[in-house]
Amino acid sequence: MTSRLVLGTGSLAGALVGELSGREGRLSVVSADENAVRTLREEGVAAEVGDPTEEATLRERDRPDTVAVATTDPGTNVAAARAVRQVFPGAFVLAYVGERPTDDEVAAIEVVADEVVDPRAVTAERLLEKVGDDGLRTRKLMSVLRDVDGRLAIVTHDNPDPDAIGSAVALARIADAAGCQSNICYFGDITHQENRAFVNVLEFDLVNLEPDADLSDYDGVALVDHSRPGVNDGLPDDTPVDVVIDHHPPRYPVEARFVDLRSEVGATSTLLVDYFRTLGITPTREVATGLLFGIRVDTDEYTREVNPQDFEASAFLAPHADAGTLDRIESPSMSAETLDTIARAIRNRERHGSGLLSCVGELTDRDALAQAADRLLDLEDVTTTLVYGISDGTIYVSARARGTDLDLGETLRDAFGQIGSAGGHADMAGAQISLGLLDAIDADDESLNEVVRAIVSDRFLDAMGSRSHRVMAGLHADDYHGSGLAGGPRSLEDIAASGLRTDDGETPDGDPFGDDRDIDGESDDEPDR
Repeated sequence: MTSRLVLGTGSLAGALVGELSGREGRLSVVSADENAVRTLREEGVAAEVGDPTEEATLRERDRPDTVAVATTDPGTNVAAARAVRQVFPGAFVLAYVGERPTDDEVAAIEVVADEVVDPRAVTAERLLEKVGDDGLRTRKLMSVLRDVDGRLAIVTHDNPDPDAIGSAVALARIADAAGCQSNICYFGDITHQENRAFVNVLEFDLVNLEPDADLSDYDGVALVDHSRPGVNDGLPDDTPVDVVIDHHPPRYPVEARFVDLRSEVGATSTLLVDYFRTLGITPTREVATGLLFGIRVDTDEYTREVNPQDFEASAFLAPHADAGTLDRIESPSMSAETLDTIARAIRNRERHGSGLLSCVGELTDRDALAQAADRLLDLEDVTTTLVYGISDGTIYVSARARGTDLDLGETLRDAFGQIGSAGGHADMAGAQISLGLLDAIDADDESLNEVVRAIVSDRFLDAMGSRSHRVMAGLHADDYHGSGLAGGPRSLEDIAASGLRTDDGETPDGDPFGDDRDIDGESDDEPDR
């Protein structure tokens, strides 16, 4: 059992005792102030009268794991810290420099203590938070939120993952602090079993919007974990946006009254923690648990694109989060549909060097694709996986990579950005492609699966560089200079029927697409978890 010892009384010592008394483990206090000791005893704290600078007094105590030296006198703290180091050499020593210490006293404490609390440094750091970049950013956000006359729609990307949901819930708490009412909204479905458990266990109140939903009841719109309306959400692409907070790198200018795009962090939840800390907001158990789970999922348990800020945010959240709830969320039951999709992905897998591709046919649970891609990545000598299937007239693609310099987000944009939406991270990405008139063919029809397999596999392998590139002519209008096909992304049957030819005049045999011009894709976002 953890044992903690606090030396001294006063405002800082009192705050420490108040915080530590509610935690598991033993807590005791030694102080020369008899009245303070008497008060602590009345409150149920194990306190003794004694000189904290005397080694003999300390030897009477059980060996502590942590010692906090917290009197108000700098000289006493120096002597007490030295005594603690002599008597308990293995203990972690936290030492307060006291009120108005000299430079020599501060230096002496720094020699023996593991961590030093200097109010002058803390005050300077706090002031920098208020007047520095974080403070300025927070003031601008609060100003925009206060300026929303009515209710704010906080919109996640389609089929939101824990990072998007946790970030949205946290932004709603910040909006509340600004006096702005809000609803957390999303398009699509939450089908991944962990994500469903995440929402249900934490009892988050989310509004599932239907396609073409009327948002006239909202006076403001905020986007979290994505940055453009109409791209990976069901909003019209001309929707005015008030707030954007995202960690995905933008490929095009982002328009909003307030924009916070920081791609160096591993999760959008990390950015929301910054606002909590700057505003002095203590997250509730549900909000802290949601944000912590969002960081853990998006960084793949701190192994993918993680930043020191993600660790700092997690350390801030951990004391407020519920570890038992996290365990319940991370161990949900798997549906029979998900298990069947994973089985089909394994059965239909095709090996291409270190890459593994699999078409699972008709989908009942699109989130199962991501789980299948993860499972296939566990196979020996496989560094890249791509799993895809068909649902409601759309091909859904999920890709994973490990131990390779391939950037999956860029690869999927190059492969599918001209005919759909695609994007994501370097080692986790997804895409969506409309079938168009080919949707009239039953999804279980092998002829449709063969067409889809040829299109998706060939384009992905071309983008990976596994095959020779072919330059296509006539794909775009001469006056077109956009980011996708002229007039917007085409469906598969449109392109397949257009008679595209290579520069030598031949239609690609068995491939209705070939390798298109190198024009950036449309999506900045990761369509699936």
